[in-house]
Amino acid sequence: MDVNYDSLLPQKILFNLKEVEDIGIIKTNMAKKLIYNGFLEVVKIGKKIHISRKELIRYLESNTYPSKNIA
Repeated sequence: MDVNYDSLLPQKILFNLKEVEDIGIIKTNMAKKLIYNGFLEVVKIGKKIHISRKELIRYLESNTYPSKNIA
C-alpha cells in the first residue's frame, strides 16, 4: 500500500496532541505512550507537547504494512 501522507496531513509545521487526535491519526493517550517510550520525537514549547509534521509522516510511513504481512 502506497499512501501519500504528505498530501493527507494539513500543511502545518507543528501539531499539538489534540490536533493529532482531531485529525484522526493517533488518540492522545496512545500518542503520549509513544512519546514516553521513545517512538515519537516531540518539540516542547512551555508545558505543551508538539509533534512535527515531518515526524508524524516518518512514524506513519514506518508503521504502514501491507495487510498480508500483519499477523
